[in-house]
Amino acid sequence: MSLLTHHDALLLDLDGTVWEGGRAIPGAVEAITGAGLPGIYVTNNAYRAPGDVAEKLGTIGLSVGEDQVLTSAQAAIELASEHLTPGDPVLVVGSDSFRGLATQAGYVVVESADEQPRVVFQGHNPATGWAQLSEAALAIRAGAIHVASNLDTTLPSERGLLVGNGSMVAAVVSATGEPPVAAGKPGPALFRSAAARLGASRPLVVGDRIDTDIEGGNAAGMPTFQVFTGVSGHFDVLRAPREQRPTYLADSLAELNHDPRELRPGAQGGFTARLDSSDLLLDGGGPEATPIQALRTAAEVAWASEYRVKRIRPVGEHAKTAVGAWW
Repeated sequence: MSLLTHHDALLLDLDGTVWEGGRAIPGAVEAITGAGLPGIYVTNNAYRAPGDVAEKLGTIGLSVGEDQVLTSAQAAIELASEHLTPGDPVLVVGSDSFRGLATQAGYVVVESADEQPRVVFQGHNPATGWAQLSEAALAIRAGAIHVASNLDTTLPSERGLLVGNGSMVAAVVSATGEPPVAAGKPGPALFRSAAARLGASRPLVVGDRIDTDIEGGNAAGMPTFQVFTGVSGHFDVLRAPREQRPTYLADSLAELNHDPRELRPGAQGGFTARLDSSDLLLDGGGPEATPIQALRTAAEVAWASEYRVKRIRPVGEHAKTAVGAWW
């Protein structure tokens, strides 16, 4: 029995799930094309326009239309509409594509706080610097509403974790003392909008970050599939609060067609787990047992406890090997 038979659509994160720095994660393209389900790519990255993202996905072997990409910039424009009317001035601290979306929505994009923008949009742009952040701070202090496309503090790349939009937003918050309204994940709106586009009633949310993809999917009331090809690691999952716990745990997208009973947290691979105060003891396993089986075994026990696990104590050769692979 395949997990895919239980769902009618895939809502896929991009960075750390499908690609890393624009390069396909091994096996991701094959898993998506082999799934045979309609999908939408739901990304917190507001840098590129949906059409540009679709084109870039084509270069790694995925045939994707512009309507199959939903970005946090689009969500931010939609979210701000309740505060704006066509013709209102807005300041966009972000990419040209973000400015284009604001213009298409009927707003006048300005460059200075002196032009009294009603909303400040902020999304990822590597070119953003002190001058742009300062204009945003001035506008917000003058009464503009601060709408952030997303609050991801880091951005995965082939070199490691880079500074994300959330870290840049934090600089503006530090200067103004005003928290922003956030449009992207972990809010549920992106996922609900994506499912509505497809007319899906049983979508599966797929991602690599428990604090955005998984929390957002859970908030939307959808099953979530966690992969370990991006930001969140095995220890993060074990210590995750309830709202960030995925339904399924997998090494990568290649396991999308596995049996859902195998993918859920629970004892497997011959491993056993128990709690000793805030320590989790993992024992057993066998020569063919895998690190992800050890994690599923440990997660069931860790999540059933009212205490947060502080330390993992592997017992025996196979458990030590499995936990050693989590790093």
